[in-house]
Amino acid sequence: MKNIKKDIRELSKKEIQDFFLSHNAPSFKGSQVYQWLWKRGTHDFDLMTNLSLEHRTLLKTYFEINHINIDVQQHSIDGTIKNAVKLHDQFIVESVLIPTSKRTTACVSSQVGCSLDCIFCATAALKRMRNLNADEIYDQVIAMDKQSKLYFQRPLSNIVFMGMGEPLMNYNNILLAIDKIIDPEGLAMSPRRITVSTSGIPKMITKMAEDKVKFGLAVSLHSARQKVREKIMPFANKFPLTELSKALTFWHEYTKKEITFEYVVWEGINDKKEDIQALIKFCRQIPSKVNLIQYNQIDNSSMKEAPPEIIESYIKALSLSRIKVTYRRSRGQDIEAACGQLANKL
Repeated sequence: MKNIKKDIRELSKKEIQDFFLSHNAPSFKGSQVYQWLWKRGTHDFDLMTNLSLEHRTLLKTYFEINHINIDVQQHSIDGTIKNAVKLHDQFIVESVLIPTSKRTTACVSSQVGCSLDCIFCATAALKRMRNLNADEIYDQVIAMDKQSKLYFQRPLSNIVFMGMGEPLMNYNNILLAIDKIIDPEGLAMSPRRITVSTSGIPKMITKMAEDKVKFGLAVSLHSARQKVREKIMPFANKFPLTELSKALTFWHEYTKKEITFEYVVWEGINDKKEDIQALIKFCRQIPSKVNLIQYNQIDNSSMKEAPPEIIESYIKALSLSRIKVTYRRSRGQDIEAACGQLANKL
């Protein structure tokens, strides 16, 4: 019978220390291993050079490291890098590194496929196969931190959970991964540089607040009119805007953090004056800002971004209402790495 080894990254630092103690080795060896795994992102026991050959062999006897591999890497003309990330069971997800003049941002995936059904998103057409483990999420960040240093001569500055999947449908693993990212024995990144984006799951937003998370929250809104939102995000019929508003109010009361609303304006869908007024009314309920996003065309979709004058009318009306608003142009469109385009086509 084949011996099934445990992935060592499922163990806490204390459990690794206890493993060494149970094999008549000092516990600090466990601390060294933990640092190799999480501080340095090492995937090979033989590279843990401050361990003796005997101890490395011991680890290989009992454990394995089910790490990711970058299967294909694509570079956009604007500097954006898209990675096809192969998991240990051969599933593929995509991650994106987005550079600007001042920062590099990692866009991380949380599921193989997606649990939801937003009609403007290519990932939604893929069947959800499974959630990513915390270490698989962490590995994406480590890989893009290395890419940032290699191609842009600076470490990763920001992380957004806006890749494939709905992060709040994989909540526990998201939290475990972020714990490692902000841990001084991990990447030691400030939680203020991390944003989790959700399509709007009220009970999970409430739970995040109760858990006193320190990272930022973005909500993929796209309409503040219930019927319109259900048209473009059919799952929203289970999560009315009234419930979402209550959860976001609770979030702000607990965290004192402003919410970012992500919003695409489409021709013939949410381009009317009543759409703008509904958004203003919704924003006034909760301290928030609006990030208008350029629409990125996906296969088999007839949806079109509203013309510039409609986008400008949104910006003007929001600004006059003292609601912070920005318009974000997409990056990586030429390699289908922009928002809503991740679909494992490689």
